[in-house]
Amino acid sequence: MSPASPATDRPPDILALLGDRSTLAREPAFHIEQAEGAAESAAHRRLRRDAFVREQGLFEGHDLDERDADPRTVVLIARDRASGAVVGGVRLGPVGGGPDIGWWAGSRLVVAPGARGALGVGAALVRAACARAEAEGALRFDATVQVAAEPLFRRLGWRRVREAAVAGVPHVLMRWPIARIAGQAAATKAPLGPLLAALAGSGRDAAPFALGGPGHVGDDGAPVPGTDVIAACDAIVPSMVERDPAWAGWCAVLVNVNDLAAMGASPLGLLDAIGARDAAHAARVLGGLRNASAAYGVPVLGGHTQLGVPAALSVTALGRAERPVPGGGGRPGHAVRLTADLAGGWRPGYQGRQWDSTSHRRAAELRAMTGAVAAARPAAAKDVSMAGIAGTLGMLAEASGCRALLDVSAVPRPGAATVGDWLTCFPGFAMLTADGPGAPAPPAGPATGAVCGELTEGQGVGLRWPDGEITEAVAGSVTGMGPAHKGGTA
Repeated sequence: MSPASPATDRPPDILALLGDRSTLAREPAFHIEQAEGAAESAAHRRLRRDAFVREQGLFEGHDLDERDADPRTVVLIARDRASGAVVGGVRLGPVGGGPDIGWWAGSRLVVAPGARGALGVGAALVRAACARAEAEGALRFDATVQVAAEPLFRRLGWRRVREAAVAGVPHVLMRWPIARIAGQAAATKAPLGPLLAALAGSGRDAAPFALGGPGHVGDDGAPVPGTDVIAACDAIVPSMVERDPAWAGWCAVLVNVNDLAAMGASPLGLLDAIGARDAAHAARVLGGLRNASAAYGVPVLGGHTQLGVPAALSVTALGRAERPVPGGGGRPGHAVRLTADLAGGWRPGYQGRQWDSTSHRRAAELRAMTGAVAAARPAAAKDVSMAGIAGTLGMLAEASGCRALLDVSAVPRPGAATVGDWLTCFPGFAMLTADGPGAPAPPAGPATGAVCGELTEGQGVGLRWPDGEITEAVAGSVTGMGPAHKGGTA
């Protein structure tokens, strides 16, 4: 690769190639790329030595440390477009030598003397580092910066945490606010409270058993008044029904059986409603329903099918539980446990969003997992839904009138999933339970379980890290439906 014409994966800018002056004027004098070889990394280290050892005297001899030897460390460099020279760089990677738990840090941000100032190299490197950390699944991204650099980081959206020191020189610990969990909760669950309030009514118009009735707000299913029947209903995203009909059919059974399981209910049967463009497409949806129905041992009792319409699928499940386990039965001091099936892998086409841990399981394994809550009878339980593990924990805490703390390093997680993906994806089979400390673990067959948090006074969800720091995942309520005594389902 010629230094004067560095390789790029970007498509050519036709206007720039034609000499359009406005396009050429907008193009920065540098671009950011990852250091792929020894030469690029060495160039970054030379800039570091010149700045931190010779110019500033922060270190003696060199500024190398254990992160330079960590193969997970990513180095981003700024390369001058005209000369190809490396004019800046920054490194980032997981904190500590153990597994990557989603806690990353950036360091050794440096810009060559001739490239400092108006070009914006430093700011561009910081922005690129933030984007890369989030893309790698980080949920916490820190940087310990020199005091003079704090205003730059603040302008870029970073938040000051506290004073710090590096090599005896005053620095500031800064943190990039990652809103991945809060954004998902806001997009998927935040509108529920206002939307469903009208169904519950108020005052003289209040419907006492609407939306689950007292004690079952936010539950995965609704007790049918005067019976031991539990009803649950889920719709599948239409785009998924269109592009992957058999998987949509399987998931329609999966999510409903999980909803019943979270309430300690034994499934009785299913009702489906299908919309499809033609009979062939409907047959593929029904094939997925049939396979899942057989695997879980739950019959499809009936339903409705309409052809010549856009793809759509919803399923209602009926189950039985004499004493349903509520989603809002948690109390401050209760331990939070995640029980999840870590086998399987990402569903093709849904990388980072849908974990398929069920389609390869034997019927006995599936039934052992879905019977876990009924066997253990914890104080509270919720099936992990489209809000992800962290968002669903927020729903359990909200219904319980509590705040939740999630110990990130203790969460059971498959090795193929980053922490950011795992805490926000649909995980196939995963149950969150809350119960008194020392309560027995739900017997969930091949699933893996661990205590990974607690309920406390307050609202929202905090992520607790090994150093004791707590970062806010969800600041307040997830659904706006409030504590369980108000009644409602989600």
